[in-house]
This record gives sequence, structure tokens and C-alpha cells, in this order.
Amino acid sequence: MSASKKLAADARKEAKKTTYMARLVDNPTSPRKTRIMANVIRGKNVDYAMNVLKYSHKESAEKLLKLLKSAVANWQVKNEGARLENADLYVKTIMVDGGRMLKRIRTAPQGRANRIRKRSNHVTLVIADRNTEKANTENITTEE
Repeated sequence: MSASKKLAADARKEAKKTTYMARLVDNPTSPRKTRIMANVIRGKNVDYAMNVLKYSHKESAEKLLKLLKSAVANWQVKNEGARLENADLYVKTIMVDGGRMLKRIRTAPQGRANRIRKRSNHVTLVIADRNTEKANTENITTEE
């Protein structure tokens, strides 16, 4: 491995230590329906996002709430000494991508067939702590 590749790999490894994420794969809901709730919680505090998802009547809200709790649990694993109450966690990014599509056929009039596409999606949720991000940006500006 060359020196530049090793440096890039080490940088990615260090970045992963401060990245707290959770993924939901093959969620059997249309990506369009899930994006509605994802857009509501993007950039919001974790407490606010949990309350919004908890009291929403959308089907995807329940799945996203479980995913958000998983991301918070991942944050707790990587920060054993830190308290959740002191952290200013927020939803940094949430991406809803299309998953695999099950293709079915339904009968139609006059001997024809219509195709039904049962869509699924993949959701990637990343949370971050505003306190540590502020500290990191202050360190960068003071070094210059």
C-alpha cells in the first residue's frame, strides 16, 4: 500500500470513530412514503425527532423511530463515559434510497396483464454531537 493510500485509510478510520450511524435495509415501504418522514426529522435534535416520530401516524415513522434509537445506542457504545443528557445530538444526515423491487402481475381487462411493483427502501441515518463539532472547528481555526 502506498503512503498516500495509507494516510487516506487512516483518515477514514479516524472519521469512523466519531461517526454514529444505523442502517435499515429492505424496508418494505415505498421510498417516496419514507422520505416524507425523513425530511421532517433531518437536521433536528434527537429528542425532537423522537417525539415527532412517536406521535406520527405514518407507517414509516415507527421504523424510523426504531432506527433512530439504534443510532443513539451506537453513540452510547462509542462514548461510554459521556452522558446522553449532556450531549447535543442531532440528525446529521438521513438518506432514503430505493431497494429491491418485487415484480408481480395482476390480471387486467380483455386478457391483459398489469405489472405491480412492490417497492422497498434502504435508510441510512447518521447522528452527530453539536458540542464536539464546535470543538473540532475551533481547533482547526486556532491551528491556522
